[in-house]
Amino acid sequence: MIRTERAAARVFDVVAILAAAFCALVIAADAEAGGRIAGDATFFSLLLAFAASTMLWWRRRHPVAVAAVLAPITAVTDFAGVAALIALYTVITRRRGPVIGVLLALNLLAGVAYSLLRPDPQLPPAAEFVFTLAFLTATVAVAVAMRARRDLIEVLRERATRAEEEARVRAERLRALERERIAREMHDALAHRISMVSLHAGALQIRPDLTPQEVAEAATTIRDSAHQALEDLREILGVLRAGPREPGDGLRPQPGPEQLDDLVTDARAAGVPVDFDNRLAGAPPGAALGRTVYRLVQEGLTNAGKHAPGTTVRVELSRAGDGELHVLIANPVPARPAPAPPGAGAGLLGLTERVDLLGGRLRHGVHRAPDGALTFRLEAWLPWPV
Repeated sequence: MIRTERAAARVFDVVAILAAAFCALVIAADAEAGGRIAGDATFFSLLLAFAASTMLWWRRRHPVAVAAVLAPITAVTDFAGVAALIALYTVITRRRGPVIGVLLALNLLAGVAYSLLRPDPQLPPAAEFVFTLAFLTATVAVAVAMRARRDLIEVLRERATRAEEEARVRAERLRALERERIAREMHDALAHRISMVSLHAGALQIRPDLTPQEVAEAATTIRDSAHQALEDLREILGVLRAGPREPGDGLRPQPGPEQLDDLVTDARAAGVPVDFDNRLAGAPPGAALGRTVYRLVQEGLTNAGKHAPGTTVRVELSRAGDGELHVLIANPVPARPAPAPPGAGAGLLGLTERVDLLGGRLRHGVHRAPDGALTFRLEAWLPWPV
């Protein structure tokens, strides 16, 4: 595109040179016919005008210098008048400041000097001055209009470039948010399954006295949990490959309060004692609210199984008096907590974002009871629409 613009500029330069030379011939013919100039003066004036026209080739690279050289030439011959006007036009469109006023005054003085050096037999000096002033005014008007148009195009181009950059940044931000969402979904979907596998595998390791039937049951649970984890992973990867999908296009339904009983049953089967108390009259309204409740309970059970194995986890769902849904997952803090696995805390960060998006509040941490017992509590207050 840059090469095309340069080629077009050169074409315009050639056209400007030819036009200035042609106008010099026309002016020379009219001057000889009117008796203003004749003989060798016409010949040398034409040579000077052609040289002035050729200088227009450098008007873009050195606009002020070319205009400053051509203005005095018009004091010797008006054959170079068109070339001088073109050079002045170029300066006005490309430069700003007092240099424009200086060049205007120089061209005007050159015109007055030529009218005194070679007076027109048909026009008085005052009328010739008016014509010179009119030509200069018209040149300035056209040049200012073209400069304003060029500035407008440049502003629009900058705005378009800025808009493209903002669109690119926005797309990058959206992609980053989508990656975070997918990572959160993968954590929520897989962490619980993998924790169940880890708990059952640990039980087989520390309980060598298990009967063959108990070992078979534990192995079956491990196999089922691993299978479910692979299914969840395959589904998420399928979404990544295919892109966004519409509801009802074959994906499994998102978990909600209806699956809480199955979640508690799986946790108990994995050896996590759960005291489940659901005081809600019916499911929470809205898919997002129900899914968040499920993820809260799932994350609480997963963390209890990883950090406090063998302790009883208390899960309570209730309605608060101020129109909120209260979710509580609590478990005693063991004397020797299990070492934190890699990535610990990522699930709580994801839950915090989920709850914030719903306009709720999340609190988690170790709570000391009046009797000195330590309990880890994960609590959330979610708005219950009326």
